[in-house]
Amino acid sequence: MDRKYPRLVIRRDKLRNNFTQIITRCAASGVSVAGVVKGAGGLPEIARLYKECGAEQLATSRLEQIERWRGAGIEGPFMLLRVPGMSELAELPRLADYSLHSDLATLDALNSACAEQGVTHRVIVMADLGDLREGFWDKTEMVEVCCHVEQGLDHLHLAGVGVNLGCYGAVKPTPENMGQLVDIARAVEARIGRRLEIVSGGATSSFPLVHSGAMPEGINHLRIGETALLAKDLQVDWGISDMDYLLRGTMRLEAEIIELRKKPTHPVGETVIDAFGNRPTFVDRGMRLRALAAFGRADVGQVETLLCREPGMTVIGGSSDHCILDVEDCPRALRVGDVVSFDLSYSHMLYATGRTDMAVVFTGA
Repeated sequence: MDRKYPRLVIRRDKLRNNFTQIITRCAASGVSVAGVVKGAGGLPEIARLYKECGAEQLATSRLEQIERWRGAGIEGPFMLLRVPGMSELAELPRLADYSLHSDLATLDALNSACAEQGVTHRVIVMADLGDLREGFWDKTEMVEVCCHVEQGLDHLHLAGVGVNLGCYGAVKPTPENMGQLVDIARAVEARIGRRLEIVSGGATSSFPLVHSGAMPEGINHLRIGETALLAKDLQVDWGISDMDYLLRGTMRLEAEIIELRKKPTHPVGETVIDAFGNRPTFVDRGMRLRALAAFGRADVGQVETLLCREPGMTVIGGSSDHCILDVEDCPRALRVGDVVSFDLSYSHMLYATGRTDMAVVFTGA
C-alpha cells in the first residue's frame, strides 16, 4: 500500500484563494499582511504559498520553523510572534528579521546580542489593550520604552507598535481599541520625530474590521493565520455570514478503520478516571455499531470536536491513539481498512501539523 494513514490532505487551490482574498482586501484598506503559518506547523509549502500570494512577512512563534523556511529557500522577511526568551536571543537576529516585544530587559539583552553579531534587528513593541496576554499595560511606560529603543539601542530599529486581541481574554477588536493603538503610535511618533512603519492591529480576530470597512485609519498591518488557513473561525464561530469569498475545506484528516463491531454504549464494570485524568460520563443507548479509527488525541487533541465527513458518523470519544466512532447510522456499509475523513478546527490543525509522523499531502493546482 503506497498511502500512509493517518494523513492530512491540504488543498493548495483553496489556500491560494483565501490568501489572495485576504491580502487584496487588506491592501485596499491600506493594511499589509504578515502571513502566520504557526497553526499549520510552519509547513514550508504553506509559507511559500502565502509569500507568493503577497504576504509582506511570514510569521510564526518558533524559531525552528523559521530555520526550516530558510533551509527550504523561502524568502522573508520573517517575523517571530512570541516574545523571545533570553535563551533565544543569540539565534533570533540570525533567523528573524522582526520580533515582538513587551519587556525592557529583553530588548536591552537583544541589543547586546545584535551588537556582538554586527547586525540590526527590527522590533515591534506590544500594548496590552485588555486581552491580558503580552504587552505593556501602562501606556506611558510603553512610550518611554519605545523612546529607549529609538534613542538608546543602536542595534535595534523600532519598526512599530502592535497589539494582540482575542487569543487569551477573547476581547473583540473594535474601532475603539484599535483607535487606542493608533493613539499610542502617534504619541511615540511625536516623541521620536518620525513615522513608525508598522501599526499592527492584531490577528485573525481583527480582520472583520477590514471586511466591514470599520478599521480605523492608522492601522496598517495585521498578522493573519487561522481565517486564511481554515476559513472557519470568523464565518462559523463569529457568525459573519457574508464572508463567502473564503473557502472552507482547505484541510482534512483521513484515517483507516481498524476495528468494526457492535458493542454496548456504556462501559461494563466499575469506572475510574481515564488515561487523561478525567472521569467521563456515558449514556446507555444499547448495542450500537462502532468503529475504531487509527488516530487519537496525540494526533489531533480533542477528538470529540472533529467534524465527520461521513454521513451518519459521530465521534464519541478516544484515547491517545484511538478514535471511537458511532457508525450505526452510516448509509455506507463500512469495513475494516476503509478510510474515513474529518474536517479540522484550529486546535486539530495545530496538533496534526506538529507531529513528525503525520503524513501530509498537498492537492490542487
